[in-house]
Amino acid sequence: MTEKNYTTSIRVDRPPHEVFDAINNVRGWWSEEIEGVTDKLNEIWKYRYEDVHSLTMQVIELVPGKRVVWRVLDNYFSFVKDNSEWVANTILFELSETENGTLLQFTQDGLVPSYECYDICQNAWTTYIHKSLYNLITTGQGQPNAKGKPQTEDEKKLASDYTVAILVDQSPSEVFAAVNNVRGWWQGEIDGSSTKLNDEFSYRMKDIHYSRQKLVEVIPDQKVVWSVTESSLNFISDKHEWTGTRIVFEISEINNKTKLRFTHVGLVPDVECYEGCSFAWGRLIQESLFNLITTGKGTKVF
Repeated sequence: MTEKNYTTSIRVDRPPHEVFDAINNVRGWWSEEIEGVTDKLNEIWKYRYEDVHSLTMQVIELVPGKRVVWRVLDNYFSFVKDNSEWVANTILFELSETENGTLLQFTQDGLVPSYECYDICQNAWTTYIHKSLYNLITTGQGQPNAKGKPQTEDEKKLASDYTVAILVDQSPSEVFAAVNNVRGWWQGEIDGSSTKLNDEFSYRMKDIHYSRQKLVEVIPDQKVVWSVTESSLNFISDKHEWTGTRIVFEISEINNKTKLRFTHVGLVPDVECYEGCSFAWGRLIQESLFNLITTGKGTKVF
C-alpha cells in the first residue's frame, strides 16, 4: 500500500497574492537563520538550526497567487540514522481562492510515516504552518526561529537531551525484549536484573565508567525508563554527571514497522561528558541494539 505524504491546510481571510508573498518570506515564518534568496525561481537557499537540522533548498516553481514549490537538494538531521531522508523531497504550497479568502494546502512529497523523522517533522510543520505562517498572513507577524533559539517543543527537546531513534521490521514486543536484554547490547559488566519494575542493575566498563540504574517505569511493548541512582565517570572532572538523569526507551508502531526512540534525559550539550557519551550511545543504539533486534546478536562497538 502506498504511504501518504504529510499534508495540512489552513484557510485565511486574505487574497491569494498576500498568502503567496507571505510564503516566500521564509525568514518571516520559518527561521531567521536562512541564507540566500527565497522568492525567485531557480534560486538556492540554505536553512540551519544549530547542529540539529540543516538543508539546501531550490525554488523550482513559482506561480504568483497559486503555487510555490521547493526541492530539497541536501539535508542533515542530527537525530536520525539515515540523512537521505528529505533529500529530493518536494515541498508544495498550493493556493486556491475561496469565497472568504484563500485555502492554502501544504504538502511535503516524500515525508511519509516510515521516515524515522516523521513524528517530529510533521509536528514541526504543523506548528509552522498553523501558527507561524498563519499569523504572518493574518497579522503581519510570524513566530520564526530566532537565531540560535529553538522554536518548537520538539526542537527544544532535540537541542537539549540527547536523543536518537531507529526503525526496524520487528514487532514492539521483540524490541521491548531486546531493550531489557541489557547484557545483549550494552557491552561491559552488568550486575543485577533489568527486566521488571524496580529492578536495579549496575554497569561497569573497566575503571572508566560505573553507573547504577533502577527501572522506574516499565510498560510492556511501549516504554522503559531507568533512573541513574549512582555514577562515576573517571574521564571528566565531575564524575557524577549521570546521577539523577533518566534513560528512556519509547516504542511505537509506524506503518507496520517499529520505532524505538532513545533519550538520555539530562545528557545535554553543556555537560562535560556530552560529546563522548552521546557518541557512545549512538553506536550502542544504532549498531549494537539495532543488530540485537534485527539479527539476535548485539555488536561489539568499542
